[in-house]
Amino acid sequence: MSRIKTYQPQNVAFVRGEGVRLWDTDDKVYLDGLSGIAVNGLGHSHPHLVEALQTQTEALWHTSNVYRITKQEELAERLCQLTGMDQAFFSNSGAEANEAAIKIARLYGHQRGFEKPAIIVMESAFHGRTMATLTASGSRKIQAGFEPLVPGFLRAPYNDLEAIEQIAENADQIVAVFVEPVQGEGGINTPADDYLPKLRELCDKHEWLLMLDEVQTGNARTGHLFAFQAHNIIPDVLVTAKGLGNGFPIGATLMSNRANDLITPGKHGSTFGGNPLACTVANAVLDIISDKTFLKEVQNKSAYFAELIESEIIPLEGVETVRQAGFMIGIELDRPCKEMVKLSLDEGILVNVTAEKVIRLLPPLIMEKEDIKTFVTTLRQCIVKFLEM
Repeated sequence: MSRIKTYQPQNVAFVRGEGVRLWDTDDKVYLDGLSGIAVNGLGHSHPHLVEALQTQTEALWHTSNVYRITKQEELAERLCQLTGMDQAFFSNSGAEANEAAIKIARLYGHQRGFEKPAIIVMESAFHGRTMATLTASGSRKIQAGFEPLVPGFLRAPYNDLEAIEQIAENADQIVAVFVEPVQGEGGINTPADDYLPKLRELCDKHEWLLMLDEVQTGNARTGHLFAFQAHNIIPDVLVTAKGLGNGFPIGATLMSNRANDLITPGKHGSTFGGNPLACTVANAVLDIISDKTFLKEVQNKSAYFAELIESEIIPLEGVETVRQAGFMIGIELDRPCKEMVKLSLDEGILVNVTAEKVIRLLPPLIMEKEDIKTFVTTLRQCIVKFLEM
């Protein structure tokens, strides 16, 4: 096999998708509880997205950012209007978008006269696999073998404001706090309700940038268009990707307040970022997920998920805790459970395992209650079977 083994894929290949279902090469059908790891929020082959992409494909694919791209301008304006941000830069992935955020923080620090600007990041965080983003992440597993890592990061426990204050007292040249509103890869770790607002206060107090990685939490996954919008704050830098393109690669780094106008011509760029195809799809996604009725439905259905999990899953011996933020659900068992991925696959549902013991669910936001019930019932059977192994 010529493909490099960066992953250890399950022995299944999907050839067709429609809504919340996938079909493999043997025509077996599966309920998707992973959404391509929080990507396919609107499911598979959504008619509105298919039509938008087909129309744009027939018109124009690529011209480069040497020229104006009207679809990109439209997307930037819409995202800023919907989020309260001011400026946007487009790339091709969450890692690239986070890399841009890190560069913005460095620019901000040098503007303030700091020779070695430092960014506070969190334990158990995940920001990507480029050299800077894997350094910012809190996983030795993804860092091992790539030393020396990028300097300029200070690490704090997640959901611990006092620790950040202590870092501020003992370190100088801090320029930003970089944080996920909910840690996805870290095991669906949800902070206290006042965590983000108090981080905003801390950043204002010290003149730091508040940079939010909403690659996974954004695009309606938590029941809000972006998770920070539940807390009545505005970040200085907002990063998103994944669900913004529903499977078409796109990343976005949005700026406001202290981060405005730091990127000037020549400071950053992307060959493919913000091309007409990607921006057309992202605009079509926003047509749907920015609708208040759609967001309310996501909130209602995530509450139904919670009800079923409380009655069907939590009582099981071996289930330690459940953490949920909208359509981000983590079911932590009392033992490592990577076997749950294949066991669930065999029963026709897709799940993921992260942080060794956490069954991670990231279903499409369009999953209806009937399918939610089927999914949870099947998942319960799989957990019972696993715990008896």
